[in-house]
Amino acid sequence: MRPFTYNGFASRVIFGSGTITQLEAETQRLCVSRALVISTPRQKDMAEAAAALLGDRVAGMFTGATMHTPVDVTEQAIGELRRCRADGIVAIGGGSTTGLGKAIALRTDLPQLVIPTTYAGSEMTAILGQTEAGRKTTLKDPKVQPETIIYDVELTLKLPPQVSGVSGMNAIAHAVEALYAPDGNPVIDLMAEDGIRALARSLPAIVQTPDNPQARSDALYGAWLCGICLGSVSMALHHKLCHTLGGMFNLPHADMHAVLLPYAMRYNALAAPHAAAKVAAALGVDDAAIGLQALARAAGAPRSLRDLGMPEHGIESATEVAASNPYANPAPVTPEGIRKLLAQAWAGDDIQGNGENLPFSEHMKS
Repeated sequence: MRPFTYNGFASRVIFGSGTITQLEAETQRLCVSRALVISTPRQKDMAEAAAALLGDRVAGMFTGATMHTPVDVTEQAIGELRRCRADGIVAIGGGSTTGLGKAIALRTDLPQLVIPTTYAGSEMTAILGQTEAGRKTTLKDPKVQPETIIYDVELTLKLPPQVSGVSGMNAIAHAVEALYAPDGNPVIDLMAEDGIRALARSLPAIVQTPDNPQARSDALYGAWLCGICLGSVSMALHHKLCHTLGGMFNLPHADMHAVLLPYAMRYNALAAPHAAAKVAAALGVDDAAIGLQALARAAGAPRSLRDLGMPEHGIESATEVAASNPYANPAPVTPEGIRKLLAQAWAGDDIQGNGENLPFSEHMKS
């Protein structure tokens, strides 16, 4: 067995259905008496419901969270936090809301309680990505690790199938890259494989029956495992490309993951054969990259970066940025390789075949 180092997580996790009812008790446990509840504008109703559960423990609300965590939005939220004299943060929503909560915690060191409603997984990490002047940068700091996460399956039942699909592919990306991370370990490998397996069986089912409680539970469980992977080991080319494109072109984060992941898997497959084999086995297919593309399409994900609004001329500038800083990746990172990968993802090229005879083929969308 290869040598490894494993660090467990300090976050408290509550998983189940109806668990949001424990919100007030959990804020009390964290000694938060005046919480700022944050969300995106679309999830304002959820934020108001959470605030109602908090009762006297809510100090105010900020519903302006947005994707890629712009620094100016963080500054606005901190202004509201200071105005209402909050001593803790309750974030309800997906990766955009969680990112804002982390950005506030980085600057204030206040405790966070996160209630995820998507499968982003960032609630399980001490990683923060922020955008300023068209560039997205990441950092890792214990201050941004949430103290408590409440997973409530019931809050995901109305998540639109297409949003569920791309969010789930975003989660799978964390597990895929964890399997070939240079600082990986056997514990994370097990979590990554089971996380991929849970999402692979649940995402197509959610497309067919969005309110299927078992599929929703499996997906949220898988996202939790994949989130642990993201927070435990280093990420590589796929995440680097997503941060580059997100910062430069403001592309939707989860959709971008869903489009890029199969091409990144193909790029690294020969250099990381053991990881590729584990991904394929978890998907129940022979080829990891083909299986990931088939699953993404079965989950209703967009087919190309072009569909997301990325201009074709952006391939060259994105290649330059992504190749400018060295980082660990199984296959050598070269401008030629990145350019080819992005060109294929921009066009939405079939990696190989059309997904027939795969376990998700009956769910494929045209």
